[in-house]
Amino acid sequence: MHMLDQLAETIAQRAKTDPDSSWTAKLLAKGPEKCAEKFGEEAVEAIIEAVKGDRARLTSEAADTLYHLLVMLQSREVPLQDVLDELARRQGTSGIAEKAARKP
Repeated sequence: MHMLDQLAETIAQRAKTDPDSSWTAKLLAKGPEKCAEKFGEEAVEAIIEAVKGDRARLTSEAADTLYHLLVMLQSREVPLQDVLDELARRQGTSGIAEKAARKP
């Protein structure tokens, strides 16, 4: 099992636990909006470290961002597999062509 799959499974399990015993459960109990806010905060922190060029801090913030992305997905009951399937669907397609296909 891939590390992200393992993390997504752990998050799903923690969603069922007491919020007083798990940071993940506590965050999920606050609702999808709070999960999205936290994901945004972590993404901004990763961006800041990328701009600074601090490799170790960027690595740490990227890990936080991935974790909070999975928590946000869990909060809306979107399985990681759905995201991976979407990436697989896009594989081999030019990013420019894919983006153009989304325009109305």
